[in-house]
Amino acid sequence: MTLEHLTTESRNPASAAMDTFSAAEIVKVMNDEDTRVAAAVAAEAGVIAQAIDVIADALRRGGRLVYLGAGTSGRLGVLDASECPPTFNTPPEMVVGLIAGGPGALTRSIEGAEDMPEQGEHDLREIRFSSKDVLVGLATSGRTPYVLGGTRYARRVGAFTIGLCCNPDSELHSCAELIVTPVVGPEVISGSTRLKAGTATKMVLNMLTTGAMVRLGKTYGNLMVDLRATNSKLTTRSQRIVSEMTGLETDAASQLLVESAGEVKTAIVAHCCSVSPEIARETLQRVEGQLRRALEDEGTAQ
Repeated sequence: MTLEHLTTESRNPASAAMDTFSAAEIVKVMNDEDTRVAAAVAAEAGVIAQAIDVIADALRRGGRLVYLGAGTSGRLGVLDASECPPTFNTPPEMVVGLIAGGPGALTRSIEGAEDMPEQGEHDLREIRFSSKDVLVGLATSGRTPYVLGGTRYARRVGAFTIGLCCNPDSELHSCAELIVTPVVGPEVISGSTRLKAGTATKMVLNMLTTGAMVRLGKTYGNLMVDLRATNSKLTTRSQRIVSEMTGLETDAASQLLVESAGEVKTAIVAHCCSVSPEIARETLQRVEGQLRRALEDEGTAQ
């Protein structure tokens, strides 16, 4: 499909005279258009759920989730990957974000980087991408050569491939085994896919990693029980979660976390099951890190 025929490149009649708008009118038209994004993502709920299960299964088996994208899409993939270690205490190599043009492209445009399909394959080879991994190719247009080349390579090595784009019937549809297509319609600035398409992409990526991590036992209900306390805010959150789960006062919860090497789940199991942190850690390993299962085994689940 040529560029001029893409939905994301079409002119939006609501903003056709945008250069004559007041600031208030610009805000209104943008906000009105943004309300369409959630509905577009909701229409893809079933496919997103399938993708979550595929990703969770691969991670459970020791594989990785790898995002591959260019421009805004690539930056959003790198952002989502970088948020997983502090949020879910995952090793940095579990969720990987690759962007056309390399790390420098995160803060400045690298002209032409997205136009080389062979570079997508090269970047995957560089991280030793294998059949155990899952690739999510991010291309709003559905035609980015860098992403198409990487996705085709991923299929050749036997990995599961997921595509995310905002145009129906794109080239990416024929490359990926599973495709998520939130069609958000024309942007208020024609072709500026950092807007609605970028928002839709961010929403879907939030669902993919959050959903997969929940399936892996990284939360207890909606509590972030596997976080890594890398700053004062997260340290306070860790203490609050332990207090809520155990009934301990803040100081006691803080001391328990120190004794548990900062591991929230270990601290909770140690207190609720009246065992040492070492035994708590072994218990969690036995149930694949699932806090609810560990507590249910001891009859202490809330």
